[in-house]
Amino acid sequence: MEEEKLNKEKAVVIFSGGQDSTTCLFWAKKRFKEVIAISFDYNQKHKLELECAKDICKKHNIEHYILDMALLNQLAPNSLTRTDIEVDKEAPKEGLPNSFVDGRNMLFLTFGAIFAKQRGINHIITGVSQSDFSGYPDCRDVFIKSINVTLNLAMDYQFVIHTPLMWINKEETWKLAYDLGVLDIIKEETLTCYNGIKGNGCGECPACHLRKKGYLDFKKSNNL
Repeated sequence: MEEEKLNKEKAVVIFSGGQDSTTCLFWAKKRFKEVIAISFDYNQKHKLELECAKDICKKHNIEHYILDMALLNQLAPNSLTRTDIEVDKEAPKEGLPNSFVDGRNMLFLTFGAIFAKQRGINHIITGVSQSDFSGYPDCRDVFIKSINVTLNLAMDYQFVIHTPLMWINKEETWKLAYDLGVLDIIKEETLTCYNGIKGNGCGECPACHLRKKGYLDFKKSNNL
């Protein structure tokens, strides 16, 4: 598909209901006439994020779908899919954090692309970040570029995967939310905590540490 034939009015956002994907959702709303959000239910321990996703989309009149990804739960036992595995409070010195779900972003982008193609949509937005990727290999830019090419080849269709947060840290992500006028939505209505606590979270898991540090750095840098 040639560049001029791309549908530039519609986009699909991979949407978890967390800080990063919600920021990307509103980033997309500024750039595309129509935005569709898709979330994935893989029986995650922090399942309340799906309720956050539904509430945000309903409140802001965004078309939203939740896709069943229960098989991922069966295949990838870890601290996000098992209640008997506690989330690491600190990243391990070697290896991956026990909150890493093997293949998650690969599957999300693959199913998101299938969804998008059926609707004639070329643009897909995801909130992955190499700056704040917590050791997750499927948040790296090289992976995104790779799967973008693979999806194009696999479906003979031109997808464009956008990663607005790829090269910014959590402080800058909060600043982006502020610039988009959605800071309060991100702060109060999203769920980033690996232990499933909305807003400020449990304060102990790696996701909460990143979120809080980024917010405090943002407030300090912007004299708020």
